Amino acid sequence: MAANPELEAARKRAEETSADEAPQFEDGFTLRTFVGLLFIAFVMLPGGIYLGLVAGMGIAAAAEWVTIVLFAEVMRRSYQPLKRQEIYVLFYMAAALTAAVLADRGLAGGPLAYKIWDQFFAQSAPAAPIVEEIPRWAIPHPTSDAITQRNLLHGDWWLPIALLAVMEVLGRASWMSLGYLMFRMTSDVERLPFPMAPVAASGALALAEAGHKGESWRWGVFSSGAVVGMIFGLVYIAVPVVSGATLGEAVRILPIPWWDMTTTTESILPAAALGFSTDLGNLMIGFVLPVPIVVGAALGSVLTTVLGNPILYHLGALSHWKEGFPALQTHLTASMDFWLAVGVGVQLSVAALGLWMAIKAVRASRAERTGRKFGKPPAGRGDPPLWLPIVVWIASALAYIAICRALVPEFPTWIVAVFALVWSPLNSYISARMFGLTGRPVAFPYLKEAAVITSRYQRADVWYAPLPLYDHGQVAQRFREVELTGTKFSSILKAEVAMLFVLPVASFVFWAFFWKTSQIPSTQFPYAQKFWPYHAQMEAVWKQINRPESAAQDWLLNALEPKRILAGFGAGLALYGLFGLMKLPLMFFYGFAGGVGHLPHMILPQLIGAFVGRRFFARRYGLETWSKYAPILLAGYACGAGLAAMLAISLALVAKSVSSLPF
Repeated sequence: MAANPELEAARKRAEETSADEAPQFEDGFTLRTFVGLLFIAFVMLPGGIYLGLVAGMGIAAAAEWVTIVLFAEVMRRSYQPLKRQEIYVLFYMAAALTAAVLADRGLAGGPLAYKIWDQFFAQSAPAAPIVEEIPRWAIPHPTSDAITQRNLLHGDWWLPIALLAVMEVLGRASWMSLGYLMFRMTSDVERLPFPMAPVAASGALALAEAGHKGESWRWGVFSSGAVVGMIFGLVYIAVPVVSGATLGEAVRILPIPWWDMTTTTESILPAAALGFSTDLGNLMIGFVLPVPIVVGAALGSVLTTVLGNPILYHLGALSHWKEGFPALQTHLTASMDFWLAVGVGVQLSVAALGLWMAIKAVRASRAERTGRKFGKPPAGRGDPPLWLPIVVWIASALAYIAICRALVPEFPTWIVAVFALVWSPLNSYISARMFGLTGRPVAFPYLKEAAVITSRYQRADVWYAPLPLYDHGQVAQRFREVELTGTKFSSILKAEVAMLFVLPVASFVFWAFFWKTSQIPSTQFPYAQKFWPYHAQMEAVWKQINRPESAAQDWLLNALEPKRILAGFGAGLALYGLFGLMKLPLMFFYGFAGGVGHLPHMILPQLIGAFVGRRFFARRYGLETWSKYAPILLAGYACGAGLAAMLAISLALVAKSVSSLPF
């Protein structure tokens, strides 16, 4: 497989950074960054919640830029400029606090977002066969006043929220301890390059430079993107948000989230799910993403979903598709009839190739690593004693086992123990090695579902139990980013502890307010209204696969036909070999595998963005200069769109607050 220029450049930067830079480690969590944490949690977080429900867009990039530029400017005028470690911690907290919880459903805003989704699912029609089996420690009964009155303060919510809080603590303890151990093994001991870590670290530190007006070119590019983002945000986001809050129904100038052409083209391409995202941000993301990934994903999506579906329909393979189905229904029926099994097989081939690469790399470096032990970490990095993360991880794993035993006592405890003590660390190590070698993870799909089916456990409550099936490999790369910025690891620990107290409170306050003032989903939230019923239908299918003689089980087991999975696995390996013979980059294969059976709606704008960026802007400004401009232009766009969204959301919140007053 041909080398990817972007990957090789990143790998070279990693080697140069490791060889030439010895960062001076300093504490990045200070009183100023704690104030930034409060600003993000209580100013940015509600905007992220509202924006996700209306347009399915996150606010993370806007939160990062706005917070850092604001604080950097205030501190500069106070003659107390922020250290780069403080800027990175602000970046870290902004990304963590405003990250999407369930991105495909437009849900952000902390852990309470899970419960908002659970209450909707429990009341949905697809959940009717299992609603009585949904445990009260997960969500109150749909007939409870806690649900009908949309009241998170009701007593029936206390147990679910208390359990959610416990899982927040255990989750952080698990990923920080195991992720740190994976970092020590792959970075300190094996000296893997982590080719994408310098890119992420440089991106974070670029935010610091943007706060200084001496960097005129950065401010010019950033401002251009911000103006474009603000104009588009006013049209795409502000109009639906303000009209939804004041008129009771959102007025949309552009269709959200895409223009669906499925029913228009069905006479020519029956069963082809064709559409185009109306979010300008997808086009600008194409400026930044590696071109091989975008081209591969677009080709995989178009060949399967647009061109492959009509062929399969004429062959009788898509028996559940009917004329008049929009994109989501077409995608659902095509997935269950054919592409789900093929996609599982392709992903298994990617996982197998990733495992093979990891084993090959271990063998190649065995001689170099002989006798190398953990040893002492670099002085001043803020590493804890090695025994501490080991003890914390073991304690968290045992706590997961005990909680699952208490919540679902009839589910085989040995499966939970294997997940917690064997598979999760093994999978995390494999994934951490893949991040260290290629900058990408490796996934083993549907292990949880397979384990539940083979256990012969037949109740739906197991799907709500916190089964400890995790992959913390990406955390190893995150620690490498922290190291490259010269930030003490203890700063990240302090930030996580602070977020553990601040985020749940902010999440509860704002979700309680949003849910109390408006039904979710409703006409005021177009994205949620469009996508949530689809995801409820899919979730109901998955949560009934372990029920004997259920239609959902038969449908899903037919969808996961072993022969098609095996065919997908073979096709994935064959494509890897074919692309290698054609000297195509490895990233092209990853992109193609990710696009198989997926909707092209978001991918096609990214392809256009990649083409325009490479053919027009790169030629005009030079490839190296454009590669510097593109991320800042995207960040400026996200900031401008986020500011327009925040302005509209502020007006909407004021309107909702006034309308809910008793006078």
